[in-house]
Order: sequence, then C-alpha cells, then structure tokens
Amino acid sequence: MVVNILAPSMLAIDFGHMEAELKKAIAGGTDTIHVDVMDGMFVPNISFGPPVIRYVKKSVPDAKLDVHMMVTDPIRYLDSMVKAGASGVTIHYEATKTPAEDLKKIREAGIKVGLSICPDTPVSAIEELLPLVDMVLVMSVYPGFGGQSFMEEAYSRIAEVRRLSDEKGLDLDIEVDGGINLDNVKSVLDAGANVIVAGSAVFGENTEENVRRFLEILA
Repeated sequence: MVVNILAPSMLAIDFGHMEAELKKAIAGGTDTIHVDVMDGMFVPNISFGPPVIRYVKKSVPDAKLDVHMMVTDPIRYLDSMVKAGASGVTIHYEATKTPAEDLKKIREAGIKVGLSICPDTPVSAIEELLPLVDMVLVMSVYPGFGGQSFMEEAYSRIAEVRRLSDEKGLDLDIEVDGGINLDNVKSVLDAGANVIVAGSAVFGENTEENVRRFLEILA
C-alpha cells in the first residue's frame, strides 16, 4: 500500500538552529527528514556527510533519515551512512557505472533502497532496475542547489514511473525533489508521487505550521 510521506529537506534548514528546526518539523507531524549529501563532483556544491547525519539522528532519534547521495561512486560511503543512522540511501543512476551492483549492496545493508534520475535522464534508462529498489526519486530540478523552480516536465516523468511500477506489480514509492510548495504539491501527488521533498517551503519562520499544512494536503 502506497502511503504519502513528507520529507523536509535539510538543505534549506537554518544551521545555526538546526536541532530546534528539526524538532519543529517532527512536532508538525512528519517522521522523515531528507538529507542531501553532495561531494562537489557529481554536483557543483558541497553539503554535509556522516558527522551531520549522526547529529540529526541524535537530535530526532525517532525520525527516518532519507539520505540522498548526490556523489560520484556513492557506494564508497554506504557503510558510513548506515553507521551514521540512514534509514534509506538513494543513489543517482548517473553517478555510478554499476547501478545494479550498488543497489544490491544497499539492500544487503538492510536499509531502504532508492534510485534517482536527473531531469535529462529518460525514465526508460532505469526500467530494468526497478525490481531492485523500494523507491525512485524523480528530480524536478537539476540537483545541487535548493530554491530552484519546479520543472513542469517532471509531471509526465512521475506518471511514467508510476505506470511502470503498476505494470510490474512493484508498489514503489515515488519521491519528487525540487521546487515543491503548497501550491503545486497536489498536482505532484496526482501525477503519481507519494514521497514529497520540500525544503524552503518547510523550513523558515513557521516550520511546524508549514509541515502541518503540507500534511493536510497529503492526508
């Protein structure tokens, strides 16, 4: 059964008040935090790694940590992510030469297996890999920076992944990341997504209330 989930993105958090903001998000009703890991190679930005993930896990120990690896050869960091507290690890199809092998290693680690595609990668490229994953992350912006506008062509890509999931009887989670806000989230859900990543539309002056407003739409 597909369940709608809100995964607030730490990329937009106020790092000067990180613990307080994380607790506000959880108090608002979400049980998942989206953690973007960047290496400055796969994407032209650097974010954070295992030490910060350990801090997040300590701050909100009951939260599920949805770790999005925007790094080249991501499997290098699998063990450290698991030890830091990752509930699931999502790797990019474009960032590895051995996607099937890497996905199997994540499965063997006992956590949720995710696979992401950038806006320019056709959904057909990952069709044969779908049975190996629990979740597909459709990027609705180019990865690397928060605050970008949602790319309208993502709707058809979300629908295509959902169609393939249904045809194969896989019941996949479909996550969407980039430019989602309270005005367009219903359309993203209607296209077939059920895991919503939102950063700047969640974290800010009214974090707890923003989470509640998203969850009302996701209910």
